[in-house]
Amino acid sequence: MTQRTKIWLSSALVYAAFVFWYTDFSGPLSDAEVDQFVVTMTQNGSDPSTVAYIETFLRNDSGRQFLMLNALDLNDNPPDVEGAEPGESAQQLMDRYMEHMYPELFKRASHPVIFGQAAYTVLDNVGIENAEQWTDGAIFRYRSRRSFMDLIANPSLKGRHAFKLAALDKTIAYPIETSIYLGDMRLILGLILLSVTALLDSLLLARRPFS
Repeated sequence: MTQRTKIWLSSALVYAAFVFWYTDFSGPLSDAEVDQFVVTMTQNGSDPSTVAYIETFLRNDSGRQFLMLNALDLNDNPPDVEGAEPGESAQQLMDRYMEHMYPELFKRASHPVIFGQAAYTVLDNVGIENAEQWTDGAIFRYRSRRSFMDLIANPSLKGRHAFKLAALDKTIAYPIETSIYLGDMRLILGLILLSVTALLDSLLLARRPFS
């Protein structure tokens, strides 16, 4: 096997391994899986109306990745929360929540895509009350609804959720399945690996003596 072949093969194997981890190939959730998640949420003490609402979301699973769009309005005067220092700010409480969330997200090939502070108040609002003011916005990528439920049905998150609730004055979040998503990590990594491998290949060719 030539050195050039090794370079291209190594790049292909790295990309294949990433795609295998980053993509849920199991297809849509089965009825048995949904039933189990419903049982788990109920046992964790979730409100029955919330359980029923999420169940509908799960039973209409397409098996694809999705993005969660989040509008956040941090609380100017959050209450004290057990497990946090008295007088902590909303951002400190949110950091406590995300400190635990980030590792759980990354283990499931899920991650933030965009996060930032609001640059101004709402510029366009139709039919929504109390929606003029937001402090932050975020988009999170989830590998699938299966991975999403593995995360939110995790009992270890139950105590941490209080930090998020205390940090927020209001929030709205809803999922979308993309038709155009140029930020997909499979595309980005593929382009990076292709560029780096092609560069290394060119350097090998340049070092070859002319016959």
